[in-house]
Amino acid sequence: MRKSIAGFAAAAAFAVVAAGCSDPTTAEAPDSSSSAGGEMAAEQWPAQDTSRDGVTLTIWAAQNSTQTAESVATEFEELTGATVNIETIPDPYEQSIQTKVATGDMPDLAFWQPTASMLTALNAKTNLQPLDGAPWVDSYTGSLADMTGLLDGTRYAALVTTPAVEGVYYNKDLFEQAGITETPSNWDEMIEDADTLKAAGITPFYEMAADRWATQWWVQVQLADAAADGLWDRVNANEETFTDPTILGAIENYKSLIDDGYFNDDIKTATFIDQGNALLDDEAAMVMQVNSYFGQLQSLTDSATLDEKVGFFPISPSGNVGTFIPDQSNAVVAFATGDDEREATARQFLSYWLGDGYQSFVDTVETVSLQDGVESPAGVPMALQEVAASLDNSVGSMQALAIANPDLYIYLADMIQGTKTPQEVAEATQQQFAEFAAAQGAAGF
Repeated sequence: MRKSIAGFAAAAAFAVVAAGCSDPTTAEAPDSSSSAGGEMAAEQWPAQDTSRDGVTLTIWAAQNSTQTAESVATEFEELTGATVNIETIPDPYEQSIQTKVATGDMPDLAFWQPTASMLTALNAKTNLQPLDGAPWVDSYTGSLADMTGLLDGTRYAALVTTPAVEGVYYNKDLFEQAGITETPSNWDEMIEDADTLKAAGITPFYEMAADRWATQWWVQVQLADAAADGLWDRVNANEETFTDPTILGAIENYKSLIDDGYFNDDIKTATFIDQGNALLDDEAAMVMQVNSYFGQLQSLTDSATLDEKVGFFPISPSGNVGTFIPDQSNAVVAFATGDDEREATARQFLSYWLGDGYQSFVDTVETVSLQDGVESPAGVPMALQEVAASLDNSVGSMQALAIANPDLYIYLADMIQGTKTPQEVAEATQQQFAEFAAAQGAAGF
C-alpha cells in the first residue's frame, strides 16, 4: 500500500534510558593497559560525576560536527572539573585524521564514521579503546545497538545521533501540483511519479555532479534488496563483483534516467548548495540524499516551513526500504592514548553524553533521540522523524557492509561528465575495491 502524504509524517520518536552510572566505588581511573584491542570490563566505566580536576580532553570534529558536542562538553566540565577542547579538523576530514593518526598524533575522542570499513581504516584494534560493556548500549532503541560501530564483534564507536539513511526528500507542493497524493511504494512507482511530474513540466530529480559525493546514492538504493540478500558478503568474498549484472545494472539504470531527461539540465555543474536551494525553490520535486542534506535545508529556512514543504520516503526496488550509511557526525570513538586517566575520562565523557546528559543534548541540537526513555524534542522536523522511523527496516550501504569503500562516487561523476561509461565505472570501482581488499589480506583477493 502507498502511504498517504498527509499521514506519512507519523514517525517514531526515538527515545533513551539515561544510562546509569557505574558503581561509585569504581570512580577512580582504572588501569587501561589492556584498553586497546581488548574487552572493556564493566568496572572500567567510571561514574559519570567522578571528579576530573586538571584533566584535559581533546575532541576532533569535522566542520559539520564541530558544534555537535559543545553543550555536552560544557555540562561535563561543570560536573567534573575537566577541560574539554573541541578542535575542528579541516576537510577532507577522514583523510586528515588518518594522516595525523599515522604519525602518532591522536586526540582523546573524535567524530568518526562507525562502519567496519572506516574503523579498519583507522586501525581500530590498535588505535581505539574498545567500548564493550558500556552502560548505555542496552538503552539504544530498536536495532541500533548492533547496526553499526562494531568491527569483528568488538564495539569501537558510540552512536550519538541518527545514522544517515539514503532516501528521497520531496517537495510536497510540487507533488500536489502534479496531482500526486501518495508517496511511492517502490522504485517503479517512483519512476511513474517522475513521469507524471515531467508531464506537468516539473523536473523530477535534482543531482549535484559537480560536488560528486552524492551520486552513489542512486546506485546504492537500487541495491537495497540485493544487500538484504547478502550482496556485500558475496562482494567481500570476491564471489560477485561490481561488473556483474546486479551492480552494473544499477549503474546503467542511473545513466538511463539521466539520458532520458529526468534530472536537472545543469546536472554537470550543480553543487550541494544548489541542490538544497532547488528543492526549496520548487526547481525540482525530488532529491536522493542523506541526513546532511536536511541539515543544509535547515540552514536555509525554519522548521515550520520544512514541515510544510519537505517530506521524506525511503526507496528500494521492491518497497520502502532505506539504506543506512552512518557518517562521522553520527558517532564518536575514543582513542587508546596510553594515558590511563585521560582514557578513563574519555569513557566517562561518553557515559555522561549518552547517560544523564542525553536529554539535554537532544533538546539542544533538536535531534531525534536514539534511546528508550528520553523523548525527542517537539521541534524536531517531521522529515528527520521519518528518516529515524525508517531505520529498523533499513539495510546496510556499501560503506556499512563492504570491507572496503572504493571511490564509486568519483567514477559515477565521471560518467555524468561523459568521461566514463557505466561499464568503465564498474571496472574502475572493482579494481580499486580488489586492491583495498588485498591490502587487508582478505581471502579471495
